[in-house]
Parts: sequence; C-alpha cells; structure tokens
Amino acid sequence: MTLLAHTGIVFGRALRATLRSKTNLFFGMLQPLLFLALFGPLLTGLDIGVSGSSWQALVPGVLIQLTLLGGSYVGLGLLMDRSLGVVDRMRVTPVTPLALLLGRTLRDVVQLVAQAVLLVLLGLALGLRAPLPGVLLGLLFVAVVAAALSALSYGLAMHLRTGQEFAAVVNTAGMPLMLLAGLLLPMSLAPGWLDGISRAVPFRYTVDAVRQVFLGHYANGTVAVGAAVTLALAALCLLAGARLFRNAPA
Repeated sequence: MTLLAHTGIVFGRALRATLRSKTNLFFGMLQPLLFLALFGPLLTGLDIGVSGSSWQALVPGVLIQLTLLGGSYVGLGLLMDRSLGVVDRMRVTPVTPLALLLGRTLRDVVQLVAQAVLLVLLGLALGLRAPLPGVLLGLLFVAVVAAALSALSYGLAMHLRTGQEFAAVVNTAGMPLMLLAGLLLPMSLAPGWLDGISRAVPFRYTVDAVRQVFLGHYANGTVAVGAAVTLALAALCLLAGARLFRNAPA
C-alpha cells in the first residue's frame, strides 16, 4: 500500500476515535466560543489601532489562538496512546511511521478547521463583517498552522515520558508566543521595544495576514509576508516533526 493509503487508514481511525469522544468535542469547541462571546463585546467601540471593526481584529486573533493551543497540545493524546501500548503495536505493522504522523495530523486539521468555522459563525452573529473569500483564506491559514503545530507536537511527544513534562515544555514555549503574536490586541498598541521583540515571532505575521484578508485585502505586502512566513514555518515544523517521530526511541 502507498503512503497515501496508509495515511488514510490512520486518519480514519483517529477521526472515528475523536467523533466517539463527545465530551472532548463539546468542551473543545465550547471554550473558544465562550472566549469570543465574553471577551469580544469588551472591545466594541474601542479604538484598537487597526482599520475595520474590533471584530475584524479579534476574530482572526482568536482563530490563530485556537489553532496554536489546539495544535500544540495534541501530543498529550499520543502520550496516552504510548502508555497504553497503542503506538508500539502500530509501529510494528506495515504502516509507515510517516503515515502514523500524517494521519493524526490530518485529523487535527479537520477538527481545528471545523472549530474555526463555528468561531467565524459566532463572530458573524456578534457583529463581524468579512467577505467570504477572506474568511476562506483565513481558514486556509488555520489549516496550515494546525498541520505544522500538530506534527511538531507529535514529534515532541515521542521523546517525552509524561504528560507533565509535555505540558511544561508546551506552556513555557506557547505563552510568550501567544502574547507576542498580538492575537487579542494588535502589537501596534505595544511600546516600541515590545513591538520590536514581537517581530521575531512568526505567528504575528500570520495573524496580521488573516486580519487583512478579513478586511478584503488580498494582494498587499502584509498578506504576502504572512503567507510566506506561515508556509516556511509549516515546512520546518513538518520536517522536524517527521524526523522526531521517525527517530523516537522504541
């Protein structure tokens, strides 16, 4: 069988397991929806230093926040499977290690994009106005970031022994990345030194690009730079995740 067929088998198994976990699906979707509903109205009518409405700035940020958190923590599920011996049993089958990684990653992309669609729909109900092509491009950014972070998360999980170790690493790396990316408020509001530091964070360029496409701007420098940085980050994360996954100790 080909890599594509192996990936499809792993994806189907992972997706069925996700759909059976009703509690995980419910609370995974509820948290970002509540965040948008309870935090978004606080910014209504405020000047946050960007063109368009506050919803056109906040919803793209929450989309990337959802993807960053959701993609980064998927490795916890792999750690659980490792402790139960599921990963070891699958690694001795004819399925290639890369398919084991890609199948799970594809499941995560589907789940996170579905959650992102619900966020956009809630945003529209609360006052967001964005063109359909811009929303679709924003979801494409979500899919690329989800694939990158999920693959890296799985690779990392194959080299750590406990969930506590994994959570410590992800929390330490993820918190400053979220704060410096300007997910909730644009970094144009930050003092110069903080704005300068944030330019080293790739997610800043991603969220800036998504904000632009939600405004209907598709062919400007911000979108081009955001797309280039996001694709480069995805390539690096996928390569690193595949290497870590393949070279994991037995």
